[in-house]
Amino acid sequence: MVRTAMRDKTANSRRRRKPPAGIREQTQCRFCREGKKYIDYKDVDVLQKLLTNRGKIFSRKRSGNCASCQRKVKTAVKRARFMALLPFTS
Repeated sequence: MVRTAMRDKTANSRRRRKPPAGIREQTQCRFCREGKKYIDYKDVDVLQKLLTNRGKIFSRKRSGNCASCQRKVKTAVKRARFMALLPFTS
């Protein structure tokens, strides 16, 4: 009797939890949702959200960008660094 109770307890802990009903995975990146064709290098506030505190660019998975927008972000950050709007390192 004790063994079956413990077995049921461990089986319940292995089940995956379902996410809350209101939250779902986003299908588009933030720039595609806004319909932006160009990511401006002068918009430092947006670019800083895509950088770590040490100045590295977040990965696609972390930032939620699609591949084409991630490439546009990369060039925008490089241009902003060259124009001294963003630091190369911390």
